[in-house]
Parts: sequence; C-alpha cells; structure tokens
Amino acid sequence: MKYISKVIFAVIVFLALVFWFGFQSSKNKELPNILLIVSEDNGPDLGCYGNKDVHTPVLDKLAEFGVRFDNAYVTYSVCSPSRSTLFTGLYPHQNGQIGLATHKYRMFKDFMSLPEYLKEKGYRTACLGKLHVNPESAIPFDYREIKGSNFAKRGLERYAAKAKDFVEQSDDPFFLMVNFPDAHFPVQKRVEGRPTKIVEPEELDTSLPFVGLTSERLKDYTANYYNCMNRLDESVGMLMEQLNSINALDNTVIIYLGDHGAQFSRGKCSNYEGALKVPMMISWPDVIKPDQNRTELISSIDIVPTILDIANVDKPAELPGYSFIPLCAGESYNKRDYLFADGAGATPRMYFPRRSVRGERYKLIHNLLRRENPHVAFYEQQKGHFEAGTSKETVQNADSIWKNVYATWKNPPEFELYDLQNDPLETVNLAHDDRCKTELNRLKKALVNWQNQTNDPLADEKRLNLLSNEMDSIAAAYPNLGYRKKKGFEWQYPYYLID
Repeated sequence: MKYISKVIFAVIVFLALVFWFGFQSSKNKELPNILLIVSEDNGPDLGCYGNKDVHTPVLDKLAEFGVRFDNAYVTYSVCSPSRSTLFTGLYPHQNGQIGLATHKYRMFKDFMSLPEYLKEKGYRTACLGKLHVNPESAIPFDYREIKGSNFAKRGLERYAAKAKDFVEQSDDPFFLMVNFPDAHFPVQKRVEGRPTKIVEPEELDTSLPFVGLTSERLKDYTANYYNCMNRLDESVGMLMEQLNSINALDNTVIIYLGDHGAQFSRGKCSNYEGALKVPMMISWPDVIKPDQNRTELISSIDIVPTILDIANVDKPAELPGYSFIPLCAGESYNKRDYLFADGAGATPRMYFPRRSVRGERYKLIHNLLRRENPHVAFYEQQKGHFEAGTSKETVQNADSIWKNVYATWKNPPEFELYDLQNDPLETVNLAHDDRCKTELNRLKKALVNWQNQTNDPLADEKRLNLLSNEMDSIAAAYPNLGYRKKKGFEWQYPYYLID
C-alpha cells in the first residue's frame, strides 16, 4: 500500500508539472505570477546536479523544463544576511543585516523591499515560512503564515495548503515566497513518514566532498542530510500539486534556490565553495527555453532585479545585481566577470570578518583580521547545529594535504587564493605562489573596486576596528548570549558603519 501511494504521489506531481510546462504563456500578454522557493542550508545536492545519492524527481523536473545554473552563489553563508539580499537586492554590508536576526542584528533602515516593489505594480504578496530579518516590518508582505523556523520539519503539508489558501483569495497576479525548513539542522532521517525514500549511511562511501574527510559518524549525518533533501523535494511536490489543483501554475514563473550551503565543516559560516555555492533554477514557459544548463556566474544579488524584470518594474539604479532573464531567453546579456560575497559571522562569538571574490577560474578570500577562526571551535565541539562537524581525531588521522586544509581553515592567512578549475575543493592556497601573482593582484583589485562601488564599511580600518571592538566586547560580556533577551539591548553598528 505504501509503495502504491508513493507511485500515485509521483504520478500526480508529474502530471501537474507536465500540465504546467505545457501551458503556453506570454510575457507580453499579462503579468505572470511569481513563485520563489527557498530551501535552507543545502548546496547543489540534487539529482539534476549529479548527486546520485539523493532522490529529487520534482526539482530535477523543474530544472529539465527550465534553466539550471551551475555557478550560482549567495552573498553570505548565514541565513539572515543571505535572505536580506533576497528581500532588498543589496549586499548585507549595504543593508546592515550582517548577522542573525535572532541575535538582534538589524538592517540600517527600512530599505525598499521586494514586496513593496511588486505591490506598486498590482501584485499580491505572500511569505510562507520564516522571514528572519530585522525589522520584519520593513518587508511588508500582504499574507504571512507559518512564521516559525519549523526546524522540527513537522506539518510540511501546511506550506502547500497555505499557498493554496493565499492564491484562492484573488485573481490578481501574485508573488509567493515559500521557505522550506530542510535541510537545516537537525538533519532528521524521517519525520511524519517523510521522506518516503530513505538514504542509509551504509549506502555512502564518503561524506560531502568539501568536508574532505570521512568517518562512520560523518556518514550518518551525511545520509540524514540527503534525507532532508529527499524530504524537501517531496515538500515542493506537495506545493506543486496543490497549486496545480486550482490552476495556479498556468502563468507562473518559478525560481528555486538554496539560502547557503550545508552546515558541515568548511561549509556554512565560511566563504568556501561548500558555503556559498547553491542550487538555483528558473522556469518560464514560452519565454525561457527549457533544458538549459548555464555556467555563467550568477549571484543571489540578481534575484530582486530578475523578479522586477519579470514584473516589468524598472530596476532602481542603486541595486548592484542584474536580471538573468535576458541570459535565459537568449537575448543580449552582459556577462559578469566576478562574484562577490560578504562574511562576518552569525553572532558576536563567531565574529570573523572576511570578503571573497571569484572569477571564471580563480577565487580569492580576504580574511580581514589576524585571529583564529572561531567557527572551527564550534564545529569541533559537535554540539547543537554544529553536530556534523569534523572531529579533531578525524583531522589528526588525515593525510598531510587535508591536515593542512583544516589548519588553514582554523588559522587562515590574510589571503587565500584557489584555482577552482584544478582544485574545486580548495585544498591548496596559491596566494604565495609566484606563478599566480598576476591572478592574485587582479582579484585583489577587483575586490577593492567592488568594496568601493558598494560603499563597504569594512574597507575602512576605523570602522572595521569599531565593529571588532563591539563584537568582542559583547561576546565577553554575555558568554551565555544573554543580550538576546535583555530588554532594550541594541547593536550600535548601524550608527557608525554608514555615513
């Protein structure tokens, strides 16, 4: 019976997608609906990206009928800062959301946000799942439901049901953002019968590639991370099924991306590939040719300009990103030479400021302070959301290459330079290799130019010192994070990081 129900579910989802992708819409006839799906804490670990250990037929089908971006990156590898970019179209250092909203980090001011742009055009807007930026009032969706994080992964059918409820309220064009909790920690093997297809640790040979090391413990966590990906796919399938049942996909653009990489060592909270590189795809029938795999450099900074382009809203000059609709539609497109990312840590105890830039082949990380990376200690302790960290013992038993990799992560030099073509796992720092001096200087220049163009406050030593002093003093004064519940506590950085 369980097998039959799985088959029926898969058939329903498949038919819904076939119906949707078969519908002939037109960009010029009417404003399309826009569905933005965001998952948590996962890299491009989907079947369509070549991962054979997961079972993700729904998202794979979305990629087949649209565009899959193979070099898509986010602007920050922590949730609140990353999502602030999706709402404002600005880098976190521009909007001020440089740490977790749950730790009272906040934006500098109420920036014009995505739902506001769209509401001026006549869209109804909705957000399902957590918003996770401060102040929430700056992101005024018309409809908000399932406001918690739901890390327990319970009641995932509610996302689809609430989406249907919202769409049925009006015939006006809609923008619907659905934020699923997978694959955020804890990584559960199965919750309320989901996923239906389970990955067992004995089926795996290794942990995630960027982790570099493997143990039985790491394989356990990796298997359950993959189970989160399977459950995510089933959640998206339920969403598609419900929206298709009311013909809500007839004229709808769908964009999917992850908010940042998985929470394993050298992943989330870093500027390595395992932290910043994410899955991203888009489908728009009759406008975007299906079954495209694009290798151009794409950033989450492009999401707001792309959605504004879809809605025929002029992009404000202050937004640094670009619409990727022309690229996907085969029109003239100015190819980007570089991708940039922020980084400062999620909390004061994790404060570790850095910036990074990658070109077509090489990537540069600039670590702004000479201190030990505090994230490493959290992963080594293997507690809470850092349970999947690589143990000290596993590192000690590693070969010399990976011992050096983990040593660099723990005590990084000012600059790290990696050849992503020949070294995609970023194991050999080339910053002091004379043969790479030209590349190093080119990327340094590109990074400085970007910081100047985006008015990065941490490019100024005085402001960097002010921020470092504030973060360090709060970390010392509140070792048990008491500032989070202290009445009247507020960060001072919004008053001195901007003019």
